[in-house]
Amino acid sequence: MAELTDLSPERQQQLFPTLTDSQIQRMAAVGVLKKVAKGEMLFNQGDLAPFFVVLSGRLDIVQPTDKGEIIVVSHEAGVFTGELNMLTGRRSLVCGRMSEAGEVLQLDLEALQHLVQTDVGISQILMTAFIMRRLELIAHNVGDAVVIGSVHCSGTLRIREFLTRNGHPYHYVDLDKDTSGVQEMLDRFQVRVEDIPVLICRGSQVLRNPSNQQVADCLGLNPKIDETQVRDVVVVGAGPAGLAASVYAASEGLDVLMIETTAPGGQAGSSSKIENYLGFPTGISGQNLANRAYVQAQKFGVKMIIARSATKLRRGRPYTIDIDDGHAVSGRTVVIATGAQYRRLPLENLTLFEGMGIYYGATAVEAGFCGDDEVIVVGGGNSAGQAAVFLSETARRVHMLVRSNGLADSMSRYLIRRIEDSPRITLHNCTEIVGLEGDTHLKSVRWHDKNTGKTETHNIRHIFLMTGATPNTQWLNGCVALDDKGFVRTGSDLTAEDLHTSGWPLERQPYLLETSLPGVLAVGDVRSGNVKRVASAVGEGSISIHLAHKALAE
Repeated sequence: MAELTDLSPERQQQLFPTLTDSQIQRMAAVGVLKKVAKGEMLFNQGDLAPFFVVLSGRLDIVQPTDKGEIIVVSHEAGVFTGELNMLTGRRSLVCGRMSEAGEVLQLDLEALQHLVQTDVGISQILMTAFIMRRLELIAHNVGDAVVIGSVHCSGTLRIREFLTRNGHPYHYVDLDKDTSGVQEMLDRFQVRVEDIPVLICRGSQVLRNPSNQQVADCLGLNPKIDETQVRDVVVVGAGPAGLAASVYAASEGLDVLMIETTAPGGQAGSSSKIENYLGFPTGISGQNLANRAYVQAQKFGVKMIIARSATKLRRGRPYTIDIDDGHAVSGRTVVIATGAQYRRLPLENLTLFEGMGIYYGATAVEAGFCGDDEVIVVGGGNSAGQAAVFLSETARRVHMLVRSNGLADSMSRYLIRRIEDSPRITLHNCTEIVGLEGDTHLKSVRWHDKNTGKTETHNIRHIFLMTGATPNTQWLNGCVALDDKGFVRTGSDLTAEDLHTSGWPLERQPYLLETSLPGVLAVGDVRSGNVKRVASAVGEGSISIHLAHKALAE
């Protein structure tokens, strides 16, 4: 944990800009002036804190730790509080205490969002500072969560991925490496090794091997949702397509609720770098792209529920979507953007090594587990190519295993060239994994080369699986028409039989991205005939809202 004071003057000004008198006056029109005393606590860690502008005096931003308080930064006159949690309505990661008496301007969440959406100048300053502050909090491990784990425990990777992809700062204690003070921490919280992984929330609440839902609840990642409210649009899935649909819908004045099983970004969120997405010539990581889109969605007022899954879509307008926590939400229109997941290899003991040598994403978290070991990437599409190139920067060697005679025709040419030119990447065509060995972690792999007929054993401890795509449509069985592979049929791909079976009630034919239910649209990788590109998913998401407007007008 560290203070945010060791920054260059330029960086300091970007993170903690001083508002002008004119900007403060515009904020004052929607805020409340308050006199504050020395030592007064304006907000505590875990509070749904208002937004404050310091007009006089000094406000210390404080992080509670097990070794006492750390002053993260001190705000003088003209400086404002908060970071991205201000827009999401999530709990504060830090405390705010007046170290000198003075006066502050207080704005609630509704007033703050109004300013961000209507005042371009103030919006630019606040959004930039909020984003950069969150990045600094992550970089300095300033937050309200401590994860205690081990590479020999599959849940460790799951929880770290969940927090990382949701952009939530946390401090990680590795039982295999961080020996200093670990036993004292375990004893203080009465944690046993068999309880690992453990999440310590706000220094008091201890969760032993928690589910993602329990982590989200403990850290207050989800806002309270009024189940009686009927939304204009309910978006299910927060991959590029779902995020685009949410941003466009909310920016056009629609009331939007989004439901996401894990974290913003979908499969794209686990991509190390996307270099062919328009407007990013040097590339952008899937997580960075997803986080930016998520912030945009929050700016326009999208409500989002994470670590929750839709379990059923009930027919009849407005549509009702059942959620796995027993609750339900309703919408006049629905955008299905649940995407697809990588196929699992048909190996009997595969699940024993998931998170302990078997990975379905290639980000810095997974790469950190691998070090300079040899690794295997299974798959021949763009995701596999991006993973191989990324991992080759640190791994001793990357073995690409492809079932066919070569890389997929759909792989981008720039990736093919990099794979061919890299001395650290070896391509194995017509090769499949046939066996896994290990105890608490994967230790060796057997693969079979169909060209030579040979089966070889290699002492490789890390496999990245990026093969094919299985649509996440189990929750839609019997609700909308699916093709023979389980993808959602839309528009002209719907047959007369599909419409008859679903009881299509309108004289018009379904719109371009509309399913066999009026006002229910499908976008991105979950849609039959989709183009597996991020740009295509974003385009479909934006188009779906144009069609949602038409459906809402009926």
